[in-house]
Amino acid sequence: MNTVNGVIVINKPQDFTSFDAVAVARGCYHTKKVGHSGTLDPMATGVLPVFIGSATKAVSILPDSDKSYRAGFRLGITSDTLDIRGKCSEQAEVSVSEERLLDVMKRFRGDIMQVPPMYSALKINGQKLCDLARKGIEVERKPRLVTVSRLELIEFDGRDGVIDVDCSSGTYIRSLADDIGAALGCGAVMTSLIRTRACGFVIGESVDIEVLRNMPDEERAALVKPVESVFSEYPVIRLDAEQERLYLNGVRLDTARLCDPVSDGGRYRVYADVFIGIADALGGELVSVKRF
Repeated sequence: MNTVNGVIVINKPQDFTSFDAVAVARGCYHTKKVGHSGTLDPMATGVLPVFIGSATKAVSILPDSDKSYRAGFRLGITSDTLDIRGKCSEQAEVSVSEERLLDVMKRFRGDIMQVPPMYSALKINGQKLCDLARKGIEVERKPRLVTVSRLELIEFDGRDGVIDVDCSSGTYIRSLADDIGAALGCGAVMTSLIRTRACGFVIGESVDIEVLRNMPDEERAALVKPVESVFSEYPVIRLDAEQERLYLNGVRLDTARLCDPVSDGGRYRVYADVFIGIADALGGELVSVKRF
């Protein structure tokens, strides 16, 4: 297989870690240079963008785009992990009407404050919260502002239900379920989680791990998307040959001399004949953020 650079959208299976999926991609594409964006818990499935070759440079500068999830929940139960797999700390019979649930859900749309769960990869003082939690250590976590732009009830039978969520990066769906349960006064845990959208990619674009493993190299290569696809929200600037040479050598370009209009403070996709990088317009200059 020729050198591959770009993004493959994997449908991460349940009980795989995100690093397990990266390991599979390394084997399939015959390279060690592989990374991923947006860690998914082993319980979760769905969209996991995996970056291959020079595209790994993009991981640290990805746009802070919203993500979408479909989550199952159960009322009347709480656990230490905030999901059904955790140690049950409370369980009760419930009698919640759909009308009441919908009324409570209104409180969790828009900008909300959310406390990150102990069982998460978030680091405090250099230590992952989940590592501390497994040792029985609980630390104070400050509430963080997150945005839930869509929260829709898909199914509900009085105890078990399914919600669709569009939210900002850093939102914990397990915490959302737990908070809704607390607001109802009966508790709730997450029972399933599918990420349906991330980095602008939707689940219909993803490939199952086993399918990826078993296809010929040529077909695998055809699934790789160009790295610039993750930056599609940024406007384009095109450079002539001399500007390209200067840009690739790290020279700041005078934005007044560019053919395309530039707004100070904006971030741009930079093209010559092909995509060559991401740059910021600062103080009348085009400043390289990352070159590809």
